[in-house]
Amino acid sequence: MKRIGISAWFLMITLTVFAQQYDIVVDRNGRGNYRTLQEAIESVRAFDPKGTTTIFVRNGVYKEKLVLPTYVCDVKIIGENRDSTIITYDDHANINKMGTFRTYTFLVRGNDITIENLTIENSAEQLGQAVALHLEGDRIIIRNCRILGNQDTIYAGRENCRQYFENCHIEGTTDFIFGPSTCWFENCAILCKRNSYITAASTPANVEYGYILNHCKITLAENVTSEFLGRPWRPYAMTLFMNCELPENINPKGWDNWRNEENEKTARYMEYNNTGKGAATAGRAKWAKQLTAKEAATYTLKNVMQGCDGWAP
Repeated sequence: MKRIGISAWFLMITLTVFAQQYDIVVDRNGRGNYRTLQEAIESVRAFDPKGTTTIFVRNGVYKEKLVLPTYVCDVKIIGENRDSTIITYDDHANINKMGTFRTYTFLVRGNDITIENLTIENSAEQLGQAVALHLEGDRIIIRNCRILGNQDTIYAGRENCRQYFENCHIEGTTDFIFGPSTCWFENCAILCKRNSYITAASTPANVEYGYILNHCKITLAENVTSEFLGRPWRPYAMTLFMNCELPENINPKGWDNWRNEENEKTARYMEYNNTGKGAATAGRAKWAKQLTAKEAATYTLKNVMQGCDGWAP
């Protein structure tokens, strides 16, 4: 009988264990089902009736421009380690005039997608808009991920779609959380790397909820001396910071009208129960609202996320 070496035996046992836990294993070194995450995504059956497909991604740097299409749904993508499992690409808007919306590193169009323990990065230099994570699906969960970029890091890109971020590290320069989706950010660390704006919501007039940041910690790079909480990309932008830690050098006005006073009549900008030196409200823009405890009590995860299908991320 042919004997196998200890290393081969260990590899066989390891793969067997992972096969029991995950449907698909991705490994740059060839110890899984696929060497790239895109290959793994493309292997998932369209609208798979068997239920959730779980993809495990081993540590490594994966330079990929990923697309998860509309017909790939109910998928979990789990990295081995948040800091060591890295999806990266480096497109920006001024390469061949591609514009903002083709610069993504990871484009998610399917519904019911969960992404955990990954770094998703657009590593382009500050030469234009450069999206790291572009979301167009509904019922998306991003948990314990690092989402790194400069201008336009996260595009929450479809109205009436819901996206939930938990325990994530998000960083960028200008408008680095933007778009029309309904998003809840829970216990996230947000790093601002340049004097600019954190959010640029484009919530439609008929959509009640835009961005809710709850129990988040905002930090500023050493060079940042004036940071706004948001400005309205479209007139009815809705954003609420509540129970957040806001540092010194948050601009006293808090909110900017994007050079258009008409936006002050329609934008829905709110704060509640924030702490830190940047939470002082005396100098806030008069058209932004400080919620009462009664008003704030209506902004719950259930109310914001449940929609007509009762989704509870």
